Amino acid sequence: MSNWDFSPPPESDLGDLAKGEALRDREVPLDGNHLHNKRIALLITGSIAAMKAPLIARALRRQGADVVAFASPEALRYTTIDALEWSTTNTVVTKLTPAAEHLSDDNPFAAYLVAPATYNTINKMALGIADGVITSTLGSAIGRMERGKTKVLVVPTMHGSLHNSILIQSLKKLQTMGVEVISPRIDYGKNNLPEEKEIVAEVSRAVSRSPLKGIYIMVTGGATPVPIDNVRRITNRFTGKLGIEIAQELHLRGANVCLIHGQGSYLPPSYLPHQIITTYQEYRTKVIEELQHHPYHYGIFSSAVADYQPERVFPGKIPSGGVLKTINLVPTPKVITEVHNNFPELHMVTFKYQENVSHEELIAIAQDRLKQGYPLVVANRGEEQGVNGEQIAYLVTKQDKPLQVIGKKQISIELSNYLEKMINN
Repeated sequence: MSNWDFSPPPESDLGDLAKGEALRDREVPLDGNHLHNKRIALLITGSIAAMKAPLIARALRRQGADVVAFASPEALRYTTIDALEWSTTNTVVTKLTPAAEHLSDDNPFAAYLVAPATYNTINKMALGIADGVITSTLGSAIGRMERGKTKVLVVPTMHGSLHNSILIQSLKKLQTMGVEVISPRIDYGKNNLPEEKEIVAEVSRAVSRSPLKGIYIMVTGGATPVPIDNVRRITNRFTGKLGIEIAQELHLRGANVCLIHGQGSYLPPSYLPHQIITTYQEYRTKVIEELQHHPYHYGIFSSAVADYQPERVFPGKIPSGGVLKTINLVPTPKVITEVHNNFPELHMVTFKYQENVSHEELIAIAQDRLKQGYPLVVANRGEEQGVNGEQIAYLVTKQDKPLQVIGKKQISIELSNYLEKMINN
């Protein structure tokens, strides 16, 4: 444990100021804007998991959402009105009044999220029972959903003994109607709430209007080591963070993403569809298999692919201090060239990293690759970084002048914007 010197925390730019008599504006740092200008109704039912509702509200707001909490009397046994108002910055709806809060005609919601969703509430939803603030609100929400005006999502949360045929029948009925069921985190014999970021990702995907929604996109990232023997490998220092960032951005926009990620110190979040590979050969095989079996429209190849491999892989483990003095290296087959030749309809985005070259030389190298038939090259060099060490890259196409982008997050956003333009065109 570190020794604290009792210094106060540094000043923050985030607001924590009164806004009116009843409400307080509690700003949160933004992770993105996938829920910007979206009103989300967070419906909280009577489960011990309701204690996490304020955290879910804050996580939704980190994507720009305006969150209004609806809480049943049972839910307020496990959380409080003050905590929900603090985390949402809006008045909590705890009962129906002449204002008809459950209808929200004047200011409709983009989505209704029931988290946690208890056994009782799920079965009442399926039967159309509207006997309280939550179920009455859901009755109206389902009506709007059936008219294409909103989305309804539920997160089943209950003890395993309650996961019976009645619950399954209700969930299947709701799903057939159009309600989206977010898979619970199964642990200790219970259906638990998933991590907040996973819930937010599902809400973002549900309300997304991106032209990439439903489009199959393969992303590769991370290193692709080559073995020397059964223990030792030749690899590089790249972690695959950029590939994960790109895959997450596309996932939040609603794309059907598969990330092929090289095993390393930095792993994708569990909710992001991905496959881990451990060697170059495994990477090459997995990429080809994925493209053969799924209708991918785009392929984004950000992996740091090995250029060379040992001419011979030694069996077992080479003894320490043994007689081995040299390892003969031979070039590896170029995976992007293989993909380009065998899958000509795939819209490919490739990456080019250089060192000890000028900016002009970097762009020239990227433009040479464009001439080979690749529509977009993301190029960067080790000598060029942002003021805080951020990665600086250039999106190079035939149509426009190179676009400078700073930071992995912004690279993923601009790359996704480019793919959206391609779809629209």
